[in-house]
Amino acid sequence: MDFLRLVKVLLKINIQMSLAYRADMVVNILVNLMWLGWELLSLNIIFSNTSTLGGWGAGELIALLGVFRLVNTLMAALLWPATERFNASVRDGSLDYTLLQPANSLFLVSFARITIWRAWDLLLALVLVAVGINMAGDVITALNLLYFFALTISGTLIIYSLWVVLIALTFWFTKFDNNVTILQALLDSGRYPVSVYPLWLRLIVTFIIPIAVATTVPLQALRGELGITQVFSFLLISAVSFIIAMQVWRFGVRRYSGASS
Repeated sequence: MDFLRLVKVLLKINIQMSLAYRADMVVNILVNLMWLGWELLSLNIIFSNTSTLGGWGAGELIALLGVFRLVNTLMAALLWPATERFNASVRDGSLDYTLLQPANSLFLVSFARITIWRAWDLLLALVLVAVGINMAGDVITALNLLYFFALTISGTLIIYSLWVVLIALTFWFTKFDNNVTILQALLDSGRYPVSVYPLWLRLIVTFIIPIAVATTVPLQALRGELGITQVFSFLLISAVSFIIAMQVWRFGVRRYSGASS
């Protein structure tokens, strides 16, 4: 109950903050629509010169763009706003106040600031997935839909785990301010199907830095290309990633010396 109450309070605060800047919210939505138009135009240019890209057609690439934007929006809404504040709090010692709260410190660091207007982007991303799948002519079953949502959640958990590791490095390297830039660069590789990359890079983005598990893999599940063994293997990857990230965070917190040092 205390956890739910905390979530409710955080949502209320962030909704009030968003409503205080309505014009800014509208401008951000319009800019995001502009970027979507540019991304679709880029795909149109690509497919005006070829019928497939890495074995994927135009519909599949639009659906993949939807999955990419879905994961990226979750990160932009929940995690990117917290990064700069966290980096500063480690340097000036104000992280002490977070660690002393009677709540999970990583939860407070991760979700204290939420960009509420990004909910619009989530809806838009799901529309892209639906339109792309319809263009590709794929038949979607209830089981494949279940796999899709499970793998999208697990893929997002992988990106979250990478983010936790990157921000935790600030405990060791205080001036490490490129957390988001590094992760965003890694995440950008998920814009395209993993099949377009050479084998060595495909292995990296699937198993070592598993960005593809957050984008390409959920869409493959939706299209019925993955079996139950593969689905559970990717779920296991996300669980292992999260466990490792939690350990890195705990080691980092132990190293943190606080404002009194």
